[in-house]
Formats: sequence, structure tokens, C-alpha cells
Amino acid sequence: MAFPQLARFTDVALLLLRFMVGIVFIASGWSDLKAPAARSKDLGMSKAFTIFLGAAELAGGLGVISGVFAQLAAIGLILVNLGAIQKKIFVWHTGFWGKSGTNGWSYDTMLIVMNLVIVTTGGGNLSLMNLLK
Repeated sequence: MAFPQLARFTDVALLLLRFMVGIVFIASGWSDLKAPAARSKDLGMSKAFTIFLGAAELAGGLGVISGVFAQLAAIGLILVNLGAIQKKIFVWHTGFWGKSGTNGWSYDTMLIVMNLVIVTTGGGNLSLMNLLK
């Protein structure tokens, strides 16, 4: 490790990572739940599935941010992103970067890796789960 003195900030870095992931999924879930009919047309999914997806994203985002069952929440969010990647590749035929460079499945892949860090580290020690112990 080039800068071992920075290791003491690992829990803060993991907390910031959890907040970033959580904010992304809370915003996406809220978008799905706010207008499920319009959103379901955009996604090419049923309204009921869009509501389920929105609730899952919202719950997963809250779980990751709070640290309560953060690993389970992160696993659920990984599954959501794998579904998004599947849709983008096989249904919409979107490339890794997408047409504009920002709407491909690179974004979803990045979120999967971020969630893998949460799954493998437990999200760090700064969480409500640790306060409840």
C-alpha cells in the first residue's frame, strides 16, 4: 500500500460509497414509483413489475445507505443491474457506452462493482446495524 496512513479512512470511504450507491437507487426507484405507467412504457415492462422494481430499488438504496442488511441490499441491487444490462444488450441492443457515451451498460457495470465492494466488506463499520448491536 502506497499510503498506509489512509487506511484509517476506510470506513468513511465505504460510507461515502454506500451513500452514492443508495442515492442513485433511491432516485431511480422514486422515478419508477412516481409515474409507473409512463415509466413502464419507457422500460417495456408491465406497470406491476415497474412498481415492484421501484420498490426494490428504493428499499435497496435505503438498506445500503443505512447499513441495515447492507450486504443483502447490495446483492438485490446487483440483481437489478444484471436485469438492466440484460435488457440493454439483448432487447435494446445498446453498446457498452451507448449512443451518447453515457447511456450504455457501462453505468450498470460500475454500479455492480460498487455493490460488490459493499457485499464483500459489509459496507464498513459506520452503519445503523453496528449502532444496533
